[in-house]
Amino acid sequence: MNRSDWKLEKRIRSFGYAFQGIAALFSQPNACIHAAVTVVVLACGWWLGLAPWEWCAVIICIGGVLMAEAMNTALEALCDKVSPTHDPLIGRAKDVAAGAVLIFVFAAVIVGLIIFIPKFIHIFDLILT
Repeated sequence: MNRSDWKLEKRIRSFGYAFQGIAALFSQPNACIHAAVTVVVLACGWWLGLAPWEWCAVIICIGGVLMAEAMNTALEALCDKVSPTHDPLIGRAKDVAAGAVLIFVFAAVIVGLIIFIPKFIHIFDLILT
């Protein structure tokens, strides 16, 4: 690595590329679904007054799901470029990447249930009593 790689203008430009990648991610339907769920979860968390550790768990889950979706989207784009026609191994790679997103989503849902269900039960108990 040479010194020119550390120039401020190159670093700033690299952030621009990263933001372009985020914009490309949210052009995908599944990422938009994840974003909509994120808004609902954040609103519920604010309304329920999550504890700091609960916010940490929620934010890590949101970031993880979006990161997994971004990696899946990047892999799919690369696979489509490398093999525009159907190839069983490319298909398997795409399926596994999509499965990885689903695994993280399942984990995030479980974390969400652990955090939110007791809070909703408490609210319903207050309403019913």
